Amino acid sequence: MFNDKTKKGVEGRKESVNRVKSALSKSDKVIWMHAASLGEYEQGLPVLEKLKDQFPKHKILVTFFSPSGFENVVKKKNIADVICYLPFDTKSNVREFISHINVELFFTVKYDYWYNLLEELKNQKVKTFVISALFYESQSFFTSYGKWFVKQLQKNIDWFFHQTQHSYLLAKSIGLQKSSVTGDTRFDRVKHLRNRDNHVDFIKEFIGDEKSIVFGSSWQAEEKIAKMIFEKDQDVKLIIAPHDLKRVDNLKVIFPNALLYSNLKNSQTLKFSDSQILIIDSIGLLSKLYSYADIAVVGGGFHDSGLHNILEAATFGVPVIFGNQYIKNPEADDLIKSDGGKSFEHENEAAEFVLFLLNNNEELEGLSENAGKFVAGQPNSSELIVKKILSL
Repeated sequence: MFNDKTKKGVEGRKESVNRVKSALSKSDKVIWMHAASLGEYEQGLPVLEKLKDQFPKHKILVTFFSPSGFENVVKKKNIADVICYLPFDTKSNVREFISHINVELFFTVKYDYWYNLLEELKNQKVKTFVISALFYESQSFFTSYGKWFVKQLQKNIDWFFHQTQHSYLLAKSIGLQKSSVTGDTRFDRVKHLRNRDNHVDFIKEFIGDEKSIVFGSSWQAEEKIAKMIFEKDQDVKLIIAPHDLKRVDNLKVIFPNALLYSNLKNSQTLKFSDSQILIIDSIGLLSKLYSYADIAVVGGGFHDSGLHNILEAATFGVPVIFGNQYIKNPEADDLIKSDGGKSFEHENEAAEFVLFLLNNNEELEGLSENAGKFVAGQPNSSELIVKKILSL
């Protein structure tokens, strides 16, 4: 009643069976990917694309738990034949949903486990996998009451493809033996970003000859960092892309003289040299905007909302700055170890480091080179995963 996001999920689930019935027949062989939200979808997509290449006549089903994932993907061109919400995990819901689908292969991404669903898929003799699996010590599996959950995974999952060696060893320690380390599939996706057309209208003109910082998926903490830099350095261009467009009004209050991206195309008189801050009030541009950046400040790491995608910036050889609350993001530790990024506990520390980089080209160039090498040197995870799936 009081939460709009929850309401969307509940209402959307009422349409899931109808969506499947209208797009698929029982004679269609189906590859099904489930993702909790947008980030997990992007991790699973490289594998899904390769499976589609292997089985071009199969239909593709993608399900989401989160409205943010569903709403972002359903509006875009994609390879799925049907996209819908995953029904709530009761036995009756799951059986009704699966009864309309001829599933040959199912995989879930990272750690979104629904036990009635997994059991029913096993009863239907569907091969079931976990892509980019990530186990960490605070999960329920490693508590006294987690044994039942572990038994369900032992019984119903054919193979775990782990992001990290640490995750692999943790899973082994609780008896999840059918597994291998294949890395993070997101690296496969972001490597391709460098080779596409990353042009965004007006951005080159806005930056001019100055250095630029892109604040990607920013929250309040990253806005504070932008304000501190703005007050201390007038010779840098700041591009702010908030995690939610509802924050645009707040940004206009903090930076009353900032330009709005949506207004640029309608203006014939703008002098970009007079403006230091550009607020991105459009979706779908961020991964391209990173290609223009000298430094990236990525949101979500200064609180427990979850660190947003740092790899989209790093792949362009852009050093990434973020908060230190990212237990579910092992790539953040790896980027720091590679000296291609830095995390900080407080916003003012992050701002001071960014200001230091702006005035130390040698240090900035070193971090930039390391960030690009970090991404380029990762294994082709999706190829390893698909090879193993085919063998099974």
